[in-house]
Amino acid sequence: MQSTNKIRLILLSLLFGISAILSSIAQVKSGPMLGYSEMKEALIWVQTQKPAQVQIKYWEKGSDANKLVHLSSAISTQKSQANIARIITDEVDMGKKYTYEVWVDNKKVNFDYPLEFQTQALWQYRTDPPNFQFVVGSCNYINEEATDRPGRPYGGADEIYKAIYDKKPDFMIWGGDNFYYREADWNTRTGMIHRNDHTRGQKSVQPLLASTHHYAIWDDHDYGPNDADRSFALKHTSLELFKLYWGNPNFVYPNEAVTGMFQWADVEFFMMDDRWFKAPNDEKNPAKDYFGQKQLQWLLDALTTSRASFKIIVNGGQVINPAKVFENMANYEQEHNQLLKEIKNRNIPGVLFISGDRHWSSFWKMERPGTYPLFDLTVSPLTAGTAKPTPEDLNKTLVPGTVSDQRAFAHISVSGPLKDRILEINLVNSEGKELWKQRITSSQLK
Repeated sequence: MQSTNKIRLILLSLLFGISAILSSIAQVKSGPMLGYSEMKEALIWVQTQKPAQVQIKYWEKGSDANKLVHLSSAISTQKSQANIARIITDEVDMGKKYTYEVWVDNKKVNFDYPLEFQTQALWQYRTDPPNFQFVVGSCNYINEEATDRPGRPYGGADEIYKAIYDKKPDFMIWGGDNFYYREADWNTRTGMIHRNDHTRGQKSVQPLLASTHHYAIWDDHDYGPNDADRSFALKHTSLELFKLYWGNPNFVYPNEAVTGMFQWADVEFFMMDDRWFKAPNDEKNPAKDYFGQKQLQWLLDALTTSRASFKIIVNGGQVINPAKVFENMANYEQEHNQLLKEIKNRNIPGVLFISGDRHWSSFWKMERPGTYPLFDLTVSPLTAGTAKPTPEDLNKTLVPGTVSDQRAFAHISVSGPLKDRILEINLVNSEGKELWKQRITSSQLK
């Protein structure tokens, strides 16, 4: 009898433990996701199912977790903020990798994939910059029958997230249209939260979110309706939610636009907003705003000040392609010419562009008399439907052999000594197959 009671107690204890674990797992709605990484801190994002207290335990990878554990401040999630915790890990050393745990209401949440983040190294005046790798993608559509248009589903190939994860990049840049607001979404904050939640909560993307640092811009579909511009009535709500759901390190304007920048090793990324200040496409004035003069002057000044080996301008729409189709910057003639002219007149080295939007990928090269050529890497789509170039797109700036109408991402590595850095681009499809490769050196961009 005593032995039976002991067995019952053991079983009850096991059941209680399992219940506690399942309860804490149920508390996490999506994430964890890594935001920015800097030398002195990194950001970890977690969303809970209901209001809860969230903490991060972390320690240097490979060290004794029992002795060297750090505990973040506790963040209480609230329904008014979509139950999101944005946690800063600030007890870190430079150039280290860390293992971390998520604790919800004082219970550890278990995941079946690694949870790791890193800090950037202090290399300046000491060594050549470290080698690193990152990925870029845009146009990420997740099907939802209740709000999708009738007919064939527009999204697919979510195996692409595993293909990206398998590359083990240091970080990922989401290049706009990172989800697609539908008619049921863009007129209310409730609808916008639903769309953010629906996309972020996809099970297949969670391992990628948990161990790769993420940076983002937006384009029309994750800003508002199709081709949305500065007139969008809920632009401030959209901005509020972008800042809530993403982990960028800074924003140039406190209450306007998603414009910002970040640095990884010796490369600087200028994250542009092609929506907030943008005039309507149908406005006939050739001087109409694309970035707008305030944002454009910031970009030119920041490029002029920068000493980065590569100065990468990330934008939703294409910049180098001269075809005046869809929402290419070429449609905004005066501002387009001003940008290209000023890059040359200010003698700014190392500039290249990354864009998305078009639902087909490509590589562009604009020759410029008297100076180096400008390049634009267009990467699109991740999971949205694919498209093909128009006849106007098939112009002399399009690099032969780089057009792809497959769902794809770019895997980019930066290596070599400081005085001659090498940037290698590989376009990779959803199955992990390399489609084409391009190589640029910093000495070419001087």
